[in-house]
Amino acid sequence: MKSFKDLLIFLPTFGILIFVVLFVYAASLYPGGSQADINSVGFDWFNNFWCNLMLENALNGQENLARPTAFIAIIILCSSVALNYYYFASIFEKNRAWKLILKISGTISMVSAVFIFTKYHDVMTTLLSVFGTFGIIAIMRRLHKNNMTFLKISGIVCIILVVMNNLFYYIENLIEYLPVIQKMTFIVILTWVIGLNLKMRNKKLL
Repeated sequence: MKSFKDLLIFLPTFGILIFVVLFVYAASLYPGGSQADINSVGFDWFNNFWCNLMLENALNGQENLARPTAFIAIIILCSSVALNYYYFASIFEKNRAWKLILKISGTISMVSAVFIFTKYHDVMTTLLSVFGTFGIIAIMRRLHKNNMTFLKISGIVCIILVVMNNLFYYIENLIEYLPVIQKMTFIVILTWVIGLNLKMRNKKLL
């Protein structure tokens, strides 16, 4: 029973790894078209956005075969990160108010991420950025109190990348570089989340 409970703690990490596999697979199914070249073939890792994989039709006009896989991937990812917020709040945070803040910010930011491909993209992106950043700050507060310096510094890098994503999105001259920044942000934040999750291995859920 104890080993099963220990395994449950690592569900966020398993979920993120599954997301990565599904992301790569979905990208392989994407017909083509990017912000740089609407007639390009396949998924361009330098010019396509993640949300392109969830469009009903690819940017080149063809039916987007990547959509079902991408949709499953984003649900798994958001569920995993939201669960990590919940675990972190339950395991590390002792203050009731901050526990609630962490769980609420984690839930809102991840629900927003699921709907980022809809017509409410801009609203969902804003909610994701605001509540996601607030959640990271709340986590960093506890990391500081627990003297987890490396993870705290990594959290600062995550916040900087989130800010950069927003700047590059809203500044027209920079948006062409956003797909690369977006993928860098994915890698750094998801690695950070896994790092937080691995720190829980010697803790017990309340």
